Amino acid sequence: MYPYIVVGPVHLGTFGLLLWLAAVAATFVLHRNFMRNGVDADALNVVAMVVIAGVVGAKAWHELQDVRDLRYALRVIGAPGWRHAAEVGARFLVWFQSGFAWFGGMLAGIATLMWQGRGARFKGPDWKSQEDPGATLGKRVGAVRMLDLAAPAAAVGYGVGRIGCLLSGDGDYGVNTTLPWGVHMAKNALVPPVPPTALVQPTPIYELLFSLVVFWVLWQLGKRARPVGWMTGVYLVLSGIGRFLVEFVRINPKIYFHQTMSNAQVAAAASAIVGLAVMALALAKSVQWAPELAPDPRT
Repeated sequence: MYPYIVVGPVHLGTFGLLLWLAAVAATFVLHRNFMRNGVDADALNVVAMVVIAGVVGAKAWHELQDVRDLRYALRVIGAPGWRHAAEVGARFLVWFQSGFAWFGGMLAGIATLMWQGRGARFKGPDWKSQEDPGATLGKRVGAVRMLDLAAPAAAVGYGVGRIGCLLSGDGDYGVNTTLPWGVHMAKNALVPPVPPTALVQPTPIYELLFSLVVFWVLWQLGKRARPVGWMTGVYLVLSGIGRFLVEFVRINPKIYFHQTMSNAQVAAAASAIVGLAVMALALAKSVQWAPELAPDPRT
């Protein structure tokens, strides 16, 4: 566990660094998907907006799971009073460094992507560049198509970001284990293992590996034109299955169904079910990508 990289007086948080790296990886994948599908949009701007919304949504979802703890944390943050605004701000930043829920981030990210999809366009017939889109603008991408385009990028970004949780000691590791790839957590982890010297399962690494598989599947499926919304459904199903399975060896408290399932596990199951419904609806409506907008299978 390396929560900080210390360079002289500078302390760089590894969670923030990995979040940045996740955004970079997602931007690259989304840019390639925009190129493959002839989309006139800036992948960097899209990902930046999603990251901001996702972080806020993930933090809000996590904190609202226990309103009593949230009220206590806010009282502690505001204890110095607004005459000591700098100290209040510092306490807020410390509080904001940890405690994020995947499902809240996903919902906020989906909403942000849909909003951006309504403004993005495909390249028109005389498109030359983003600065010179031509006299005839292409058709709008639309909210659901944007979700389809972002699905592979979301898989990569999620997996890379999870390693930041492991390095920072954010309590996302697994149960005690005797497996040869078990890891030690530092004594100052947000949720220390019991006992502190125990080997635990590195569940974020499992999630990274599963996310890379999901990315590969989605990227291969995206080489052919699919009904609008179908790829989004596939992502929800696969990502939900991965999170559902990993929760069996996570330390998250089991609070549902007679203490057999965690909050994240229930959310993951709901994601998979919703994904199946989205896939079925997409096939039933069969709204096709226009022939001239079909993905280039060479990319």
